[in-house]
Amino acid sequence: MTGTLVARGLAGGYAHRTLFESLDLTVAPGDVIGVVGANGAGKSTLLNLLAGLGEPQAGTITLNPADTFVGALPQEHERVPGETIAGYIARRTGCAEATREMDAAASALGDTQPRVDKIDPADTYSTALERWLASGAADLDERLPMVLADLGLALGENLTADSLMTALSGGQAARVGLAALMLSRFDIVLLDEPTNDLDLDGLERLEAFVTGLRGGVVLVSHDREFLAHCVTRVLELDLAQGANRVFGGGYDSYLEERETARRHNRENYDEFAAKKADLVGRARTQREWSSQGVRNAIKKAPDNDKIRRKASVESSEKQAQKVRQMESRIARLDEVEEPRKEWQLEFTIGSAPRSSAVVATLNNAEFWQGDFVLGPVSLQVNGGERIGITGPNGAGKSTLLRALLGHQQADAGSAHLGPSVAIGEIDQARALLVGARPLAASFDVLVPELSPAEVRTLLAKFGLKADHVNRPADELSPGERTRAGLALLQARGVNLLVLDEPTNHLDLAAIEQLEQALDSYEGTLLLVTHDRRMLTNVRTDRHWNVDAGRVFEI
Repeated sequence: MTGTLVARGLAGGYAHRTLFESLDLTVAPGDVIGVVGANGAGKSTLLNLLAGLGEPQAGTITLNPADTFVGALPQEHERVPGETIAGYIARRTGCAEATREMDAAASALGDTQPRVDKIDPADTYSTALERWLASGAADLDERLPMVLADLGLALGENLTADSLMTALSGGQAARVGLAALMLSRFDIVLLDEPTNDLDLDGLERLEAFVTGLRGGVVLVSHDREFLAHCVTRVLELDLAQGANRVFGGGYDSYLEERETARRHNRENYDEFAAKKADLVGRARTQREWSSQGVRNAIKKAPDNDKIRRKASVESSEKQAQKVRQMESRIARLDEVEEPRKEWQLEFTIGSAPRSSAVVATLNNAEFWQGDFVLGPVSLQVNGGERIGITGPNGAGKSTLLRALLGHQQADAGSAHLGPSVAIGEIDQARALLVGARPLAASFDVLVPELSPAEVRTLLAKFGLKADHVNRPADELSPGERTRAGLALLQARGVNLLVLDEPTNHLDLAAIEQLEQALDSYEGTLLLVTHDRRMLTNVRTDRHWNVDAGRVFEI
């Protein structure tokens, strides 16, 4: 079964703040609607409302048919302590909830006590059974091993359906999350940042799955290539203008249409402002002439010269009439509101004196991590080189970065970091700014040369205001921690920049600004990313591919 979701006049936000309002959206079978907007514009809030996980401030959401199965997969792959792979997938697919509902309905069948609500338990059980079957719970255990194996997670001695989610690596957890999506049987699917932590193979599988769905999809993503390949329409939440709009066509068509619309809005306002300024200026001149004419008449005309006095009065009245006509024309102008400029992340990467000619070397080096071994690998990073690094999840990319930076000692061979290397790093876990201390205090420790006032001013440039800097770093969202990491790069002098999946959790405008900053950065760059458009846009000299613990130059 497939269904249709219709939102009318929807408003959403939190506390007393409204993030969007008067939003109309129809999600029909075959629709893939991409929701875009700055961080904080309400994208996740909208998905929660569409999923029924909260009450809108205004408006309605209806489903046709009423039992349409709507499933939401949130941004974070929440790993509940004690939850197994099978339990995680059952929860994420809605099978666990459908099973609980059916079990409760089955228990009610045997209850001989008269019911106050007079609802027939048999009808309740029939409805629950249909939902259980529609969720795919009946054969989930049979389908699960095949999907996991297809994603490179074959179940065996080291990995079983009962393995704990908390024991998996980030890459493994991302693939289990993808498996949950592929095993789901929702009529309408709501996806919040589904591309985070996926490698190129996972992205291709996700794209194939989304474009092959018969039902409707609403997704939030900052992966521009994924959006370009998948979406049929784009819903833009414009926080600066307090507006929302649905654009027909795909993502690239949306970019062109949005740019055209913004240019027209600016041109319309400039034309209105110029016309109004001209009329106001002419009205001011007419008033000055009128006042000057009265003063001159009083000075020059004798008291008994009635004819000249009458002529002066008539002239002044004519000038006053012209002023009133001008003011009337100003009042009749159709007011055009000035387009408000959306907040943009604007920054540069702080530079340090040049490093040594050789930044880092690995010589037949091996790095052991449990059953995984990176190496033996021999390579050299020279000063000023820009190196893009790709490879499947779990292949050893993050281990390679730790090896080059001296964060992990070689178990065989040798590793050397050159002198005068000033490292700036954003790791995949955004672990540099964590803990129970307020963000501002954590930042102070890392950049002691800045005063507290300078720290707050810098963080504010990155959209981190008073309510952010006073909160514990652990309570910040991944996107907020990423922006704090970028602020740290601007504050410090850097000649070796290491970025591990930097686009995760950044909005589209911030990603583009990061690309511009990287274009002007002149030091050594190590860039690990699965963002295909970033790989195209950022200039690199070399490309390494890491696969199964080995490093290959492409």
